[in-house]
Amino acid sequence: MTTGHVYIATSLDGFVAREDHTLDWLMKQPTEGEDYGYDAFIDSVDGLVMGRGSYETVLSFDKWLYTKPVLVMSTSLSKADIPDELKGKVEITSETDPAKVMSDLHEKGWKRVYVDGGRLVQSFMRAGLVDDITLTLIPVLIGKGIRLFGDIEQDIDLKLLSSQSYGSGLVMNRYKVVKP
Repeated sequence: MTTGHVYIATSLDGFVAREDHTLDWLMKQPTEGEDYGYDAFIDSVDGLVMGRGSYETVLSFDKWLYTKPVLVMSTSLSKADIPDELKGKVEITSETDPAKVMSDLHEKGWKRVYVDGGRLVQSFMRAGLVDDITLTLIPVLIGKGIRLFGDIEQDIDLKLLSSQSYGSGLVMNRYKVVKP
């Protein structure tokens, strides 16, 4: 079965983005010369699944960040919302069931999926489809925004695999999701 993997940063108060999906608080961090293992992580996955909010945020950047295929889960976007230069790199699905999406990706031969975006991570976590989380804590409090972990109905146990602090003040923690 295809496995889900999260690689994400949050403010110290647990937000992945402001309410309008902006990441200015993240982009201002002095991280020059620090290697967080992102390239190795991307090399380990077959592609990304993200929500509409994350997709639209990434579209606003100067250049497209991903070399791997991207599947956007959205009930409000269609193929017409994919810019010409991203056709063949981005696909949009109106499927809302994370398990069905993972099953479809498994049929396409995907083994490891990067799950990205606050609300999407929440839905994949609730469905038990995330195997591990690389969570980088950013030393800033932003007060409100999109929470990484929303309300959950039952505990989700995690096992700490590693923790590393950086000169910039960022702290990266890797967790394995403990399956019941």
